[in-house]
Amino acid sequence: MRPYPFTAVVGMQDLRLALVLSAISPAIGGVLVRGEKGTAKSTMVRALAGLLPSVDVVENCRFSCDPAAPDPRCPDGPHQQGEPAHRRPARLVELPVGAAEDRVVGSLNLERALSEGVTDYQPGLLAGAHRGLLYVDEVNLLHDHLVDTLLDAAAMGRATVEREGVSVSHAARFVLIGTMNPEEGELRPQLLDRFGLTVEVTSSREPEQRVEVVRRRLAYESDPEGFAEGYTESDAVLAADIAAAQRLLGSVRLTDEALLQIAEVCASFEVDGMRADIVTARTAAAHAAWCGRDTVSTEDIRAAARLALPHRRRRNPFDAPGIDEQQLDQALQDAQPPEDPDPGPEDDGPGPGSGGEAPAGDQPGDAGGDSGDSGDSGGPPDGGGDQGGQRTVGAGSPYRARLLTVQGTGAGAQGRRSRAVTEAGRTVGVRPQGVRAGGPHLLATVRAAAPHQRARGRSGPGLTLRPRDLRYAVREGKEGNLVLFCVDASGSMGAKSRMREVKSAVLSLLLDAYQRRDKVGLVTFRGTDGELALPPTISVEAAAARLETLPTGGRTPLAEGLLRSAEVLRIEAIRDPRRRPLLVLVTDGRATSGGDAVGRAQAAAGLLAGSGVSAVVVDCESGRMRLGLAAELASRLGAEHLPLGEVGADSLAGEVRMRTGRAA
Repeated sequence: MRPYPFTAVVGMQDLRLALVLSAISPAIGGVLVRGEKGTAKSTMVRALAGLLPSVDVVENCRFSCDPAAPDPRCPDGPHQQGEPAHRRPARLVELPVGAAEDRVVGSLNLERALSEGVTDYQPGLLAGAHRGLLYVDEVNLLHDHLVDTLLDAAAMGRATVEREGVSVSHAARFVLIGTMNPEEGELRPQLLDRFGLTVEVTSSREPEQRVEVVRRRLAYESDPEGFAEGYTESDAVLAADIAAAQRLLGSVRLTDEALLQIAEVCASFEVDGMRADIVTARTAAAHAAWCGRDTVSTEDIRAAARLALPHRRRRNPFDAPGIDEQQLDQALQDAQPPEDPDPGPEDDGPGPGSGGEAPAGDQPGDAGGDSGDSGDSGGPPDGGGDQGGQRTVGAGSPYRARLLTVQGTGAGAQGRRSRAVTEAGRTVGVRPQGVRAGGPHLLATVRAAAPHQRARGRSGPGLTLRPRDLRYAVREGKEGNLVLFCVDASGSMGAKSRMREVKSAVLSLLLDAYQRRDKVGLVTFRGTDGELALPPTISVEAAAARLETLPTGGRTPLAEGLLRSAEVLRIEAIRDPRRRPLLVLVTDGRATSGGDAVGRAQAAAGLLAGSGVSAVVVDCESGRMRLGLAAELASRLGAEHLPLGEVGADSLAGEVRMRTGRAA
């Protein structure tokens, strides 16, 4: 079935422009597409591959070497100029979320390397994407080291595989495109910065636009070939425009005045490092070529900055992405570039696909919106009103929190919190075939095979291997955990200043969870019941937003909060059994809601303790007269007791560690 045509997608001008510019100049560093589900992100990426020019490749070269300029270090080489070649379409390679590192970068055949003395390198997805597109859906769900590998290859144009002392390198120049749903968690700022451009997409709220999207989609599903045929000409025109811009790109001039404007814009947004300046310059040059100009103009710089800077201006993970257009215009004006004495017709407006006019074949309507500023959705900064016994108190600034870990060695998702057996980390042992925990271990494999060489008829150099000889490394690293916050939001939490301190502490722990790649959830209790305010997710930004607007007041249903937490942990253990949980209970220990409130709370604590859940009680009790209820609750939970003032990293000597499997 033919893919959905690129020019048939309704609207999406910013995404359209970003994809086209990256296709013109892969050196930009790729595109990160952020948006809610169902906004045609994947559809546009897959359709883009059909617009790229076909490529000439050397016959029988698994690494798609260009016959006019073959890679001198190609593992299938060396190739000589003039070797037989063939022409094929540019590839779209899709990287699945669950792909292992060997699948991405390739791997060595250890058995052949030891027995035959040859380097048998099996290419990975990076080799397949060379001179084409590499598409990563849900890139925010990949492990950080894989994202690093992808971005390094995209920036350097080469992929290198290091395995057991053997190094293989090959060309890997591709357009990297990642899509993600921010609700499922953000990429770290340092990884965000490695993407050249970013685009925010949202579905249109205009009924007419939504109708056009549905009409086209239904038409495509009923007759894919006929529908695609109707856009063949417009796709061909767009492909020709991209090819023409690629040819013009090398002659585009980037003047000193333009560089000064770029520097002024990047400095005004206080972005870190120089990557923003370089990416903006490359994008502006590609935009000039796309518009048919041979010199970068202010309009090119403005279009480039709107795509290259929004994700680089975030100062912390809870900042909303976006760019202030007035600040951008002011920065461009402050650089005071000389005015063009005789602007040509191409300066009167944006070129094809530049975010103004859509490419041929597009109709009014939108399946997504242009990127722009997204405001803060947090609650009142300093409290707000007291309505119906409720009030909302904002959190203070987060700080570096104590490291809370689960004792023992797990085997969960790779992260940065607790000890675990993982695919990466230091080698702590070896295991035989069939119990793979890491890559092949060379020395252990040789030791296992060596005693059997005479029986296998081997008398000369080399080694005869059998599958049972292979040994695999057992590596110890760090895992991410499920950190479930259970927060007392009742009136017993005290004055406004105390609640602000509580929220600041939880926000600090959320920031710590973000940095350690944990999954987080939020249970609150007040009035008569416990509430799951945020189901377990890797989006700590969502948890921070819920925390900021959390109302307080009323009685303290401690038992209900504990039981609701136990239910959440039980369900999550079924969904994600490898991720060990850590319960963080934030309370002063009081229980005042319902009959026998204290007895029921003690019974609920015993139930949690009996399940073996690791826990820490953050004691929020204040004042001169303290009852010690939170400390008693921690004892019943088999949890560590941590006073609120000691959540900071520098407030205690040593680390607070939780134990698994404690009895009540």
